[in-house]
Amino acid sequence: MKLIEHLNWRYATKKFDLSKKVSKTDLDQLKEGVRLSASSYGLQPYKVLVVEDEQVMKQLKPASYGQDQITDASHLFIFCSFVDTDAVKIDEYLQLKADAQEMNVDDLQGYGDFMKTSLSYKSENEMENWSAKQAYIGLGNLLIAAAELKIDACPMEGFEAEKYNDILDLKRQGLSAAVVVPVGYRSVDDQSQFAVKVRKSEETLFKTI
Repeated sequence: MKLIEHLNWRYATKKFDLSKKVSKTDLDQLKEGVRLSASSYGLQPYKVLVVEDEQVMKQLKPASYGQDQITDASHLFIFCSFVDTDAVKIDEYLQLKADAQEMNVDDLQGYGDFMKTSLSYKSENEMENWSAKQAYIGLGNLLIAAAELKIDACPMEGFEAEKYNDILDLKRQGLSAAVVVPVGYRSVDDQSQFAVKVRKSEETLFKTI
């Protein structure tokens, strides 16, 4: 199974090779991997910013506790959760579903009402947390896709979300930064690549009932 081989190859890259950039072809493959991610109700209640502008990366570095991956990586994937998933977004999804599956959107009204009612019980904070959870599923797909393409990545929660929100003007867009993933190619000087992968054993991690 190649997937296991790829997952054993990957690690949280600490030092990127500044001279290497991810090609547009591979970048498109990474995006497609994220786009095909599962999500609750199929809503995909998040947006992914792909940053390649070096000046923007430099602005984000201090808000990332000065971590070099932010400026040394080829690109930054910033997963941003929706602050609110309102009726308009649900209606947009229903139309998308109807168009894709050649259905009458009116036939989806019951499903739409169910989603709207279910999500209406969530507070703004609960909604943002729920949205961030969906984004993390997309994050998982990104890491797997990157590993298959032998592109390095480093998922990061070590950043100041509010500062990211300000720098990228996210709040005005109804978004909030949830998790950041620099991608690129490992430096030969990154000693982390030689460390033995540490994971719980199958017996410890799983319990069959």
